[in-house]
Amino acid sequence: MNEILKPGETLDDLQNGYYIIQKEKAFRFGVDAVLLSDFANIKRTDNVLEMGTGTGIIPILIHAKKHPKFITAIEIQEDMAEMAGRSIAYNDLENNIDTILMDLKKAPEILGKGKYSAIITNPPYLKKGSGIINPEIEQASARFEINCTLSDVIDSAHQLLMPKGRFYMVHRTDRLADIICAMRDKGIEPKKMRFVHSSYDKKPHLLLIEGVKGGKPELKLMEPLYIYDDKGNYSKEINAIYGRAE
Repeated sequence: MNEILKPGETLDDLQNGYYIIQKEKAFRFGVDAVLLSDFANIKRTDNVLEMGTGTGIIPILIHAKKHPKFITAIEIQEDMAEMAGRSIAYNDLENNIDTILMDLKKAPEILGKGKYSAIITNPPYLKKGSGIINPEIEQASARFEINCTLSDVIDSAHQLLMPKGRFYMVHRTDRLADIICAMRDKGIEPKKMRFVHSSYDKKPHLLLIEGVKGGKPELKLMEPLYIYDDKGNYSKEINAIYGRAE
């Protein structure tokens, strides 16, 4: 194990037969990645692209649960892409997932337009200048639109998706207007949306959204998802998503 880990890294059991390498005191995956992986309606015939893979958690979770044809995961930060690649190798998933060091803005010209049937992304949530930027570049890039904007993400997704291809994203609810406007402007029609609440008495703080390239206008709101129940324990649905026994 020590041979695959660098100083300051951990190897964490995902409780689904797979493991993930993460930095002990830097960016680590959160519940949003898990919820997005569950929300995305990925099929076995799909050729999937994940934009901004970070630790590589989403493609591993998608493969474990939904077994698509193939997953390509791109990441702009070299050390994060390298670390994700080691997780893929440790889990013997090189024939199922490919991790590529790449700027998502350049992905259409490099990977090919209209190539993917499904795209999934957990992009930076905050506009640059909307808060105090973390001095560590990994943390800052994961939270703030430093390397790409929301518009960049959706524009690249539109170019990379085949006609009627599906787009899945998790984001903050306070960016809802920006998300809907950007998706329609770029030709990805919002089709399904689900709000995520930390508990029953809290307003939603995250949203999960599905769009279809060239889809007809019709947005369906799904039942809200609550992370904690009224006793402060994980809700039944969250336990089911994580595969935990109640």
